[in-house]
Amino acid sequence: MKISVQPIKQWLDNNTAVAQSAAAPILVVAILSMMVLPLPAWMLDTFFTFNISVALMVMMVAAYMIRPLDFAAFPAVLLLTTLMRLSLNVASTRVVLLEGHTGPGAAGAVIEAFGHFLIGGNFAVGLIVFSILVVINFVVVTKGAERIAEVSARFALDAMPGKQMAVDSDLNAGLIDEKEAKRRRAEVSEEADFFGSMDGASKFVRGDAVAGILILLINMIGGFAIGMLQHGLSAGQAADTYILLAIGDALVAQIPGLLISVAAAMVVSRVGKDRDLSGQIVTQMFLSPRVLGISAGIMGILGLIPGMPHVVFLGVAFLLGYGAWMLAHQPEPEPESTAAPAPASDGEASWDDLQPVDQLGLELGYRLITLVDKNRQGDLLTRIKGVRRKFAQEVGFLPPPVHVRDNLELKPSGYRITSRGVIVGEGEAFPGQFLAINPGGITTPLIGTPTTDPAFGLPAHWIDSQQKEAAQMAGFTVVDSETVMATHLSHLMQVQAAKLLSRTETQQLVEYVSKQAPKLIEEVVPKMVSIAVFQKVLQLLLEESVHIRDIRTIIETIAEHATTVSDPVELARRVRIALSPAIVQQIYGPVSELNVIAIDPPLERLLVQALGNNTGQALDPGVADILTQKAAEMAMKQEEIGIPACLLVPDSIRNAIARLVRRMAPRLQVLAHSEIPDTHTIRIGPILKGAAS
Repeated sequence: MKISVQPIKQWLDNNTAVAQSAAAPILVVAILSMMVLPLPAWMLDTFFTFNISVALMVMMVAAYMIRPLDFAAFPAVLLLTTLMRLSLNVASTRVVLLEGHTGPGAAGAVIEAFGHFLIGGNFAVGLIVFSILVVINFVVVTKGAERIAEVSARFALDAMPGKQMAVDSDLNAGLIDEKEAKRRRAEVSEEADFFGSMDGASKFVRGDAVAGILILLINMIGGFAIGMLQHGLSAGQAADTYILLAIGDALVAQIPGLLISVAAAMVVSRVGKDRDLSGQIVTQMFLSPRVLGISAGIMGILGLIPGMPHVVFLGVAFLLGYGAWMLAHQPEPEPESTAAPAPASDGEASWDDLQPVDQLGLELGYRLITLVDKNRQGDLLTRIKGVRRKFAQEVGFLPPPVHVRDNLELKPSGYRITSRGVIVGEGEAFPGQFLAINPGGITTPLIGTPTTDPAFGLPAHWIDSQQKEAAQMAGFTVVDSETVMATHLSHLMQVQAAKLLSRTETQQLVEYVSKQAPKLIEEVVPKMVSIAVFQKVLQLLLEESVHIRDIRTIIETIAEHATTVSDPVELARRVRIALSPAIVQQIYGPVSELNVIAIDPPLERLLVQALGNNTGQALDPGVADILTQKAAEMAMKQEEIGIPACLLVPDSIRNAIARLVRRMAPRLQVLAHSEIPDTHTIRIGPILKGAAS
């Protein structure tokens, strides 16, 4: 007969979950019961032992955690452990005052052991030891932890906007997906909440230390009075019995309290998220041969001074010196060669020797090769895949693959981005360092190499990992080398989108649409318009940063007008009108009122007369220069106040004006009157005037 264990396992899992959810309420009820109900001595011993073990567990968890959020429950644990110690103090006080006259074991073996074994039965020594523990706990550990928690809470709240911007930047660059972005935003919020809770929870530790002093004084005075007045003990007997029990009780509570205070200090003073506290200390203190060697020399000199304990000092100096020698003579790992051997060939030249020009290329200096080496945890290739995926989702077509190769002609830390063999972007990246980007308005100085963000030209600094968290708390957007290069590549791909849409990508797009809507694409391409005209229409849209994700609307509009219009420029104009809701939303977002830059009527009439024939030859060069300069200035002012830069012009001159201002103001969008959807209203902002105005 077979017995299925699945129902039993499921029953155990369900009951385990119920027990875990009920643990906190049961503990709170038990704590309140200890304050009210009398406890026998053996139960006090059990709870005191449990209290010490919990304090040790909390400190071990704090020592081995990697990030503060790994112990996110610590503020609640701090509250519960503090309440448990105070309830034990109340329960033990009741037993000491009621049964203390019967002997030193009246309050249990734990208090008796602390009163006799640790302090030798001398209550004067016990008072001194307890005072020292209180000073260590209250003045040193708790005071420092409270200050660190307060500063960390303030910095965590101040750094939230910068961290949120970093998450949004990674999301926009395609380095992470929406799910990962939500997880990171939640982590930033939880981290701020954690440090805010720790700032308040540190008051529990401080209050516990004060309560320990008061409870000791109350027990000493009350026990001394009860022993003499109620039980007829002499002053010496009352002191030996009650005061010794009170001190033992205070020490039993103070030692776990000190452990919890140390744990709280370890949690709030953690810096870095790569390893636990032990790993950080060993790596940063004991793995430097120079530090060990100098320390060994100083200890050796001190050991030679007359009167010093020579054996101890010289022994420590020998151990430190031996450790320094061992570290200095460790063989360094040989770097793996990444260059592939060139094939030997003595034959004639052939067509195979031709190297095709890359549609997209990324050339790296030799120090950046580690970023693409998976054996060294390089994830640049993974970032590039994410950039291509994000580009396809936003723009509407799959870009060509990025060919990554090394280039010894570059600087060791330099990189170069090419499009069809032409350099479109260059920069430097330093593996192991971070780029702290100033989003604007931050005056906090940083120790590092000043530079500019290669993607958007913002002021930045290359900093070491030790300054990363400080820079984030100051509001800087801090990214690693891979993110810098991936963001730069993503930005340039957006700028070069029209050139990236070659005939190959256009044909692949047509094949993709034919799978989704076969009848639609068959009627239009190539029957009504050729693949070349279709590609040109899409390129004209991409040149002005119009995404082509809504490919069905584009094809339907072309099908509607292709019988009467063959010019790609005119077809692109009519497609823009059909895509106007998406274009406006791409520029302004989900708003109903559009703040636009308008042209002064006299200047507008002049431009219509000069550019209305679509040749653009009749416009005076001086007027064109002034127009582009003023348009660029207005666009910059609009962006500085957080308003999208958009110029509203008549339909007949939209194409010409867009080409004219593209060089000086590439971020200025030019909309025609017919491209304003009926669902939106316009609000005239700055007026673009001519030289005469």
